[in-house]
Amino acid sequence: MKLVTFRCRGVQSIGKLVGNQVIDLPASDSLIPRTMLELLQSGPAVMARARAIVLEAAVTYPLADVQLDAPIPNPSKYLAIGMNYRKHVEEALAAGIKVPDSQVWFNKQVSCVTGPFDHVHLPIASDKLDYEAELGVVIGRRCRHVSAADAPAMVAGYLVCNDVSVRDWQMRSPTMMLGKSFNTHGPIGPWIVTADEIADPHGLSMRMLVNGELRQEVRTDEMIYDVWDQIAYLSTVMTLEPGDVLATGTPSGVGGAMKPPKFLRVGDVMRVEIDGVGHIENVVVAEPT
Repeated sequence: MKLVTFRCRGVQSIGKLVGNQVIDLPASDSLIPRTMLELLQSGPAVMARARAIVLEAAVTYPLADVQLDAPIPNPSKYLAIGMNYRKHVEEALAAGIKVPDSQVWFNKQVSCVTGPFDHVHLPIASDKLDYEAELGVVIGRRCRHVSAADAPAMVAGYLVCNDVSVRDWQMRSPTMMLGKSFNTHGPIGPWIVTADEIADPHGLSMRMLVNGELRQEVRTDEMIYDVWDQIAYLSTVMTLEPGDVLATGTPSGVGGAMKPPKFLRVGDVMRVEIDGVGHIENVVVAEPT
């Protein structure tokens, strides 16, 4: 399934995409909750009810008539791994950035989450705005101390992420959190593709285009730490909850590593594409004063 959070006539709901139609899930089955987080928390029986709804017996809207919001507007956690593609590590080393020999995780404050086609702010506080195309993993089961072998069963699905970064704020403190958490700097979507539709998350092609120019391109099998290792590592430390989002790393080609740097400017259009998952596209605008 492709699960969406959407607005129609000013009302937000959740649905699934079938062709070019969005099925309003709670309007079609009163036992399905009205938010994505509640749906993911409800477990397999409720998810099976959502899967069973067919167009002929559903309340539907044309995709063209709805606004797609972030599939999970309010995750409890949005975590991202740094330096998870070898060529990106080489970029960092060339810039004099020390790269640890273990997984490097940071927190993106959930207030940064925004929709797949919403505007992204060039902040008042900086002109060092950068992009990072990433595959996102959505946790589907509450879990702790998960082995890599058991990790696939913890995944609800996948989405597209752009880990928008403010490089000077990222570099000015020992943790990257501030430079990763500005408002609007967490566009995700356009939907959650459930795990049963992605045979292998490590066999996907991913691209970042800025104003139509290809800046990043990679296959996800080039990750240093794969998705299962990431879940095992994180769940050693903390309980992962349904709806948590994990951004699995960006490849080489970020604007800040270019010579000279190519930071984002007002009017730039960022488009992240992941084959089998979808695309998001966000225009850079000036932060409102």
